[in-house]
Amino acid sequence: MKDSEILMNPNDLVRFLKKDPAEFTKEDIIRFCEANGIEMVNFRYAAEDGKLKTLNFVISSKDHLDAILSDGERVDGSNLFSFIEAGSSDLYVIPRYRTAFVNPFAEVPTLELLCSFYGADGKPLESSPEYVLRKANEEFTRRTGYTFKTLGELEYYVIAPREDLYPGRDQKGYHSAEPFVKFADLRDEAMRLIARAGGKIKYGHSEVGCFYADDLYYEQHEIEFLPMPAEQAVEQLIVAKWILRMLGYQYGVDISFAPKITVGKAGSGMHFHMLVEKDGQNLTVEGGKLSPLARKMIAGILDVSDALTAFGNTIPTSYLRLVPHQEAPTTICWGDRNRSVVVRVPLGWIGAEDMAHDANPCEEAWQEKRPSKQTFEYRVADGSADPYLTVAGLIVASLHGIEMPNALEMAERLYVSGNIFRPEFRERLAELKQLPASCVESAEALEAKRAIFEKDGVFPAGMIDSRIANLKAYNDRGLSERLYGNNEAIRELVNQYLHVA
Repeated sequence: MKDSEILMNPNDLVRFLKKDPAEFTKEDIIRFCEANGIEMVNFRYAAEDGKLKTLNFVISSKDHLDAILSDGERVDGSNLFSFIEAGSSDLYVIPRYRTAFVNPFAEVPTLELLCSFYGADGKPLESSPEYVLRKANEEFTRRTGYTFKTLGELEYYVIAPREDLYPGRDQKGYHSAEPFVKFADLRDEAMRLIARAGGKIKYGHSEVGCFYADDLYYEQHEIEFLPMPAEQAVEQLIVAKWILRMLGYQYGVDISFAPKITVGKAGSGMHFHMLVEKDGQNLTVEGGKLSPLARKMIAGILDVSDALTAFGNTIPTSYLRLVPHQEAPTTICWGDRNRSVVVRVPLGWIGAEDMAHDANPCEEAWQEKRPSKQTFEYRVADGSADPYLTVAGLIVASLHGIEMPNALEMAERLYVSGNIFRPEFRERLAELKQLPASCVESAEALEAKRAIFEKDGVFPAGMIDSRIANLKAYNDRGLSERLYGNNEAIRELVNQYLHVA
């Protein structure tokens, strides 16, 4: 890690230890705790509901801290995962040292660590979401020699008492600034705290959603991250959601990652951008355009995109967001800079490297070629997603595409060059398959394609069974049609899932 990266790094442990978090050791954590008067350690772990759980320790001695970091602790897995029976439910939670950060909310100096689950045999719990992602990531690298990187876009609503001073414009909140947005300060504070917790943030901004209803004000925001190795990318998303909710609690407002707040207003997605690297080179670009490798990966994602909703769109209101004629996708296709498709290829600075010189004539033209920033973006998932399983699914799907004999032909066939809902595309639209419209349909899609996810033991069969059963239990086939025009029923459903995941 370069000295400049250490000096400007907001993470207290990085600055103190002068090393990358991936290199943190138990001895490093102990040394930091001793030098910084850490009194408490919290183990954190995401359970089946997607929310962070906690186990608190008051440190009584160096030996006590060493034992906690070495051995972890025992927890009741049956209260964390539905697929674990109460008769044999003990699990171990073991801290991952790279995730350590100082709790920004605690009154006494407290260290936080994310944990992994282990069974009675001392081996990783096969069905634990974080282990499924680890298996998918390792299998991808083993079979390709490449590093899979991703970044998440975290969209959320702030819900607060109505304020009429400098009112925001309905559904016109995109990149608005104060005073026409009211909670930019909450977003800015969240970004600083997420960075201190180790998150690598690209930017934050207000989003489209802005409206008033029932004496409440709804304001949508987004925080986007930088590309990271898959496991770290998910870790920072989970911590970010916890920090935003903690800040909302302090501010006295609700923070909701729910996919839909009300019909007719912008929903909140959790988009994932992806790229593949080898020896530091971005392989999604070749010869100044999207590479065959990237197109194969996109084809694989499209081929199983209906089944992927089982991990990324997990509640009935997910399918109130995935409706035609809005920016959320419904049709299985991909395109450039198109926000109504399953996979979008955004602008990636290809052929546009010297704009800063043009905007600033006194600045010398950049001589050294910068690494490519090109990504492709999966736009279907929402705030109900299990990010571990969603990213694991995207990795499996990408590998599936790389190995599909007809991947490039499929990518060409499923490419669309414009807004798929325009009249001139009516015939083209009729040729394309649609995403599931309910949890039940999502479960059926996963059931049909489960072999792709179970290959090489990445997704255990028992986990797939549990996921299918949970989705079918909603019994929500045709729900959107049944709720049409019934605002009271929609409001009740939204409130039921307001604080999902």
